[in-house]
Amino acid sequence: MATPKSLLDRPSTPKTASASAEPANTDAKQDLSVLTPVPDRRYVTGFKLYIIVAAVAFVSFLMLLDNMIVSTAIPRITDQFHSLPDVGWYASAYQFGSSAPQPLTGKIYKFFNTKWTYLVFFLIFEVGSVICGAATSSAMFITGRFIAGFGGAGIATGSITIISLCAPLEQRPPLIGLNLGFSLLGLVLGPLIGGAFTSYTTWRWCFYVNLPVGALAVLGIIPLRVPEEKIKPNPLALLPRLHHYLDLIGFALLAPAVLQLLLALQFGGQAHPWKSAVVIGLLCGSVANFVVWGFWNRHRGEDAMMPRSMISRRDVLFSGLYVAFLTSAVYGGIYYLPLYFQAVNGVSAIKSAVHLLPLIISQLITAGFSGVAVTKIGYVIPVAVFSTVFLSIGTGLYSLLQPGSSSGKWIGFQILGGVGFGAGLQLAIIAVQAAMNSEELTSGIAFVVFSQAFGPTIAMTLYNVIFLESIKDQIPKLAPNVSATNIVNAGATGFRSFVSPEDLPGVLKAYANSIDRTFYLAAALATLCGIFLWGMGWHDLRGKKGEDGTKSTGEGTDVDQSREDMEKVA
Repeated sequence: MATPKSLLDRPSTPKTASASAEPANTDAKQDLSVLTPVPDRRYVTGFKLYIIVAAVAFVSFLMLLDNMIVSTAIPRITDQFHSLPDVGWYASAYQFGSSAPQPLTGKIYKFFNTKWTYLVFFLIFEVGSVICGAATSSAMFITGRFIAGFGGAGIATGSITIISLCAPLEQRPPLIGLNLGFSLLGLVLGPLIGGAFTSYTTWRWCFYVNLPVGALAVLGIIPLRVPEEKIKPNPLALLPRLHHYLDLIGFALLAPAVLQLLLALQFGGQAHPWKSAVVIGLLCGSVANFVVWGFWNRHRGEDAMMPRSMISRRDVLFSGLYVAFLTSAVYGGIYYLPLYFQAVNGVSAIKSAVHLLPLIISQLITAGFSGVAVTKIGYVIPVAVFSTVFLSIGTGLYSLLQPGSSSGKWIGFQILGGVGFGAGLQLAIIAVQAAMNSEELTSGIAFVVFSQAFGPTIAMTLYNVIFLESIKDQIPKLAPNVSATNIVNAGATGFRSFVSPEDLPGVLKAYANSIDRTFYLAAALATLCGIFLWGMGWHDLRGKKGEDGTKSTGEGTDVDQSREDMEKVA
C-alpha cells in the first residue's frame, strides 16, 4: 500500500508561493504555524546549485575564520586597550552570542523566507565585525564579538537549510560534506591570516576583511532562487503573535541557562576557584533555568522552540549526541596539537598552523568521499562506524607525541584523525534530515548545530582542567627547580625565556605529557561515538524506482515508514 510522498517532494514556483500566501494574511484567525506545502516545487540544478553551495560554504568559512583569527590579534588588542584582564571575554563573547540563540534560529527559518533570513543573519555578523574593527575600547570590542556570534548562530543553521532546500536528499551528503569540510579550513587559516595582518598592517583588518570577501559570497546568493518547501506567511501577519510562533518565552528561559553554564565553565579554575560562590551560584542557576525550561517545553508541546517529540526521538537525540562527541574529540586535536608544536617543538604560531594542514586537508578530502559513500550505500551508520574507528585511532595516537617525535608520526596521526572526522562530519545532519518531515526540518537542523557547538564548549573546559592540573603535577617531578605557576603564567612559549638549559628538557617533557593526557580524553570521546551512532536510524537515503521506472528523491515512503517504526521502538 503506497504511502503519501513526503512534503519535501512537493515543489514550488515563487509566483505561486506569493499568490498562495496572500489569503493567510487576510484571515486573522488562521493559525499561521500550520504552513501550506508549496505546489510544483523544483530543486536547483546544474551550475546554479554549485554557485549556491560555494557561496554558503564561503560564508561558513568566513565565520570559522573569524572565530580563529582573533587568537593572533589578541596580544595587539590588549596592548592598545590596556585590557589584559579582558582576554577571556574576547574569546568567549562570540561563543556566548552564538550558543544561546542557536535553537531559536530553527524557528526563525521555519516562518521567514530562508534566503533573506540567511542574509540578515550574515548582515548581523558583518555589523559585529565592523564594530570589532572600529572598536575604541575593550567594551566596544566585546560587544562586537557578541553581535558577530549572534549572526554566526543563524549562519550555521541557514547554510545547511539552504543546501537542503536546493538539493534532493540523495544529493545532499557530498554537498553538505564539502560545505562543512571547506568551512573548517577557517580553523587553520585563521592564525595564518591573522598573523599576516597583525604583522604587516593592523589587527583591525582581521575583522574588516570580512566585508569585501563576504560581499562576494552574498553576490552569489542574492540573484539565485532558494526554493521554499512551505508557503511562508507575510512577516507582518506574524508580528501580533511572534512570541507564540517563535516561542520567545522558551528562548528567554533557555538562554540564561546556557549562558550561566558557559560562564561557570569560563570562570571555574581561572578567574574563580571551582568551589567559589560565583561558580557554584552560576551552576545552580543554570540547572534551575534548565529545569524550568524543561517544564515549559513540555507544556508548549509541538509549538516549543525544541519540540518534545523531536528531542525525545532516539534517532534525533542520538544524532545530536554523536556529533557533539565527534566534534569534541576533534577540537582536542585542533587546539592542543598547535600547543604541542609551539611549546614542545618550539615553532612559531604561523608554522604550527602549517603543521596542522595534514588534519585539515585529510578531513576536507574525506568529507567529499564520505558524502558519496553515504549516497551509494544508502545508510549513515556504516560510514559512522568507519569514522569512529579512524578518529579513535588517530586521537589515541596523538598521545604518543613527545619531544623529538618525527614529522612522520605527527603527520600520519593527523591524517588518521582527519579521515575519521571528515567521514563523520555531516552524518548527523543527514540522519536528521532523513528522519524528519519538512515541518520539523529546520528545528532538527538547529538542534544538531547546537549540539555540534555546545559539546566542544564543555569538552574544551575539561581539556583545560586536565592540562593545567597535569602541568602542576608534572613540573615538580621532571623540573623540580622550576615553578609550575610561573610556567603556566608564562604561556606556551614564554617559559623558554627564563627556564635554564638544564631544566628545559624536563619542562618540555612535562608539557608533552600534559598535552598527551588531554588526548586521552579526546580518544575516549571519539570512542563513545561508537555507542551513539547505532541510534541514528537505518533510513535509506537512496532514490527509489517507482512503477514508471523513474527515480524518486528518497524522501518519501521509505523515510516516512522508517520514522514511524523508530517512533514505535522509542
